[in-house]
Amino acid sequence: MSAARASSGGTFALIGGGEWSDGCRAFDADLVATSGAAEVLVLPTAAAFEHADRVGARAVSYFEGLGVAARSLPVLHRGEAEDAQIAKEVRAAKFVYLSDGSPLHLRSVLKDSALFEALLASYHGGGVLAASGAGATVLCDPMVDPRGGAYTVGLGVVRNVAVFPYHGTAADHLRERSIDLLPKNATLIGIDEQTALVRGSDGTWTARGEGAVTVYGGEAPLAFAEGAPVLGLPA
Repeated sequence: MSAARASSGGTFALIGGGEWSDGCRAFDADLVATSGAAEVLVLPTAAAFEHADRVGARAVSYFEGLGVAARSLPVLHRGEAEDAQIAKEVRAAKFVYLSDGSPLHLRSVLKDSALFEALLASYHGGGVLAASGAGATVLCDPMVDPRGGAYTVGLGVVRNVAVFPYHGTAADHLRERSIDLLPKNATLIGIDEQTALVRGSDGTWTARGEGAVTVYGGEAPLAFAEGAPVLGLPA
């Protein structure tokens, strides 16, 4: 059994985009408390070509406002993802957060890397692993392909679940294409901005934040708002 398929001892948060904004403060504060972390490690990898330094700085300022230190790790390309010291830091972390940006770049950097194994070790060891937008799509499998809304292979931290970020504001044709092409054995989760789908260490899923979590895969889509348990997903 691969590490990605191993049972979790940690907390997993999939955010639909708009991370580190006012609508995320309540659930992010809860994630910090759950983790017990003195420091949040932020990976701006997906934003490598979108001023990753500014992304990291914004995250640090945001988490300081929640009363916890944060640090942005300079992992922008494959070489840094194989850096032994960076992997060691991530493995020991109690809270790791992946930023939004390019899902295809993020996947190419993380796939089969020392850093990805360290992320899994932190998470399965009881830590919090949070990912927004691109990060949320990549960590699941199958993965919504941003080039057209069809599907490609994700990293499989959660199997048979696909994430459609920015669900409430995305172009209708992209959303409809992802719904139409959904594999029979998979569930599609539409997550609005400033909204999270959180899986606790007990395997239960909960909707958090400003918008809705919408589940596709049954006879009709089901929408869940703040605090509602989301049923029918892998434990």
